[in-house]
Amino acid sequence: MPAGTTAENDFRAYVVARTPALSRTAYLLTGDAHLAEDLVQTALFKAAKAWHRIEGDPDPYVRRILYTQNVSWWRQRKLRETALGSYDAAASAPDTDLRLTLEQALARLTTRQRTVLVLRYFEDLTEVQTAAELGIGAGTVKSIGRQALARLRTLAPDLAELVQDRA
Repeated sequence: MPAGTTAENDFRAYVVARTPALSRTAYLLTGDAHLAEDLVQTALFKAAKAWHRIEGDPDPYVRRILYTQNVSWWRQRKLRETALGSYDAAASAPDTDLRLTLEQALARLTTRQRTVLVLRYFEDLTEVQTAAELGIGAGTVKSIGRQALARLRTLAPDLAELVQDRA
């Protein structure tokens, strides 16, 4: 992007406006604040290189980079289960106990399970959209989602009201 162009200004405005939302999504995908920062930076870097080709709303394009980069990372190495650190944006949630229970339960899911739940219930994507984002079949999304919700019910019975009627 040449310095001072309209495209550069548009990209800067996009970064300022959307980084908090992208960071929340990345955190939910990775379960780690530092990995989430890396994921957002990687996605924005790739988006900047392709900015001149992006037509319309850039959010789907950038979110797709987030998801595919996260999938790429879990294919490259096995991530250890780690406790989720607190995330500043989530710290203001009214029910801190419920939030902590949810964070601990999500941290004990596999990366694929957590990713499917984030896409389905945080990003509000359908099974077909989730499958397209991850490059897997809709049946696989359904199966992984069902397994993840069953595991959440086992790990954190206190979350029953959040995961009921979701299978």
